Amino acid sequence: MFQDMPMSISQYKQKGGFIMSEVKKVVLAYSGGLDTSCIIPWLKETYDCEVIACTVNLGQPEDFDAIHQKALDSGASVAVTVDARKEFIEDYAYKVLQADGKYEGKYLLGTSFARPLIGKILVETAEKYGADAISHGATGKGNDQVRFELTIKALNPHLKIIAPWRLWTIKSREDAMAYAAAHNVPINLYDEKQTEEEKKEQKYPYSMDWNMWHLSHEGDDLENPANAPHKDMFLVTCDPEDAPDKPELVTLEFEQGIPTALNGEKLDGVDMVNKLNEIGARNGIGIDDIVENRLVGMKSRGVYENPAGSILYYAHQELEHLCLDRDTLHFKEMAAVKYSDLVYDGMWFSPLREALQAFSDETSKTVTGKVTLRLYKGNIMSHGAESPYSLYNEEFVTFGEDDVYNQADAQGFINLFGLPLTIRALMMEKNKK
Repeated sequence: MFQDMPMSISQYKQKGGFIMSEVKKVVLAYSGGLDTSCIIPWLKETYDCEVIACTVNLGQPEDFDAIHQKALDSGASVAVTVDARKEFIEDYAYKVLQADGKYEGKYLLGTSFARPLIGKILVETAEKYGADAISHGATGKGNDQVRFELTIKALNPHLKIIAPWRLWTIKSREDAMAYAAAHNVPINLYDEKQTEEEKKEQKYPYSMDWNMWHLSHEGDDLENPANAPHKDMFLVTCDPEDAPDKPELVTLEFEQGIPTALNGEKLDGVDMVNKLNEIGARNGIGIDDIVENRLVGMKSRGVYENPAGSILYYAHQELEHLCLDRDTLHFKEMAAVKYSDLVYDGMWFSPLREALQAFSDETSKTVTGKVTLRLYKGNIMSHGAESPYSLYNEEFVTFGEDDVYNQADAQGFINLFGLPLTIRALMMEKNKK
């Protein structure tokens, strides 16, 4: 039988815990899974406190009514579900898109910017219900603990933070199952699949994070980077080999870097992402296999499905190449690296991220126009772009006769631009004598 916290109060506090008198009401980030369901009775037992379970709807395919009931059945006094889909896409995903945020050149940051939004909602819920603390189910090895806690510290530093995975003695799935059974926590069939035989029968044995922007797969055979992802693991998109043998065209319209219409139809953020996910999925778009550097100092391997995001990023960058001047475009590429690091590291509410966002907002003012893309078996290809702010001028770049560019001017430009090279060559020549 699982044993609860065989440690003294002083040891507990040294690990980051708080004594019972300090915590009377806790808001828990609740997913409905085994871990967060176990956290409810653990919090009540450890702190003699009230637990408010908060579930955030970011478009993940869940039965939120069932999650609500499971939270109550697990011992929560209150269970709330917040529909944050519109805010998630328009105030977070689109902002990252404007800034060209992409961690280590591949990861579209779907979990990274979801966590600050969830953290913000947890803080708002805590303030609404007069809670003393916020708890989460992130492990001590991952990035999410940092993202949740930095958000809480930035928005309400008076709230205490309880991270059970850094405190309790549950170390394995078997421990959690035993604890759940001992505390009358409802256990579903997925939770009960513990044996190797059952694991082999389980189609999706991976740790996942799923929202309407992306789905991530980690763990199991993916922990060895030499193993290719199985085609039957894909839950959003399809394997490119199974995509149609005919390309599909999509046309996206942007206003100031924000997507506004798909194939001529005006759409809000939620409908835009949902429809692009459907289109991208049937064409095998958006599969990224990444070995990334975690903030906590280790590498991790994940396979991401991001059809809508992949299409939007490609179209957005095509429009930027058309509408931004060389210096601005190149500086934005450098700024995007730092911006992406900040988002990945959970620094959404930091002054620097907000300043870089202001830069992105300013440089996006001319990123307006229309882009057509061709989707074919996992590939995205350009099929034309236009903008009233296009800096491409056919009269300037033509190889034919024109009245706007005197080719003879190039000689003086080259002489001045190359002057440092000329001086260096003369110096080296002189020193050889």
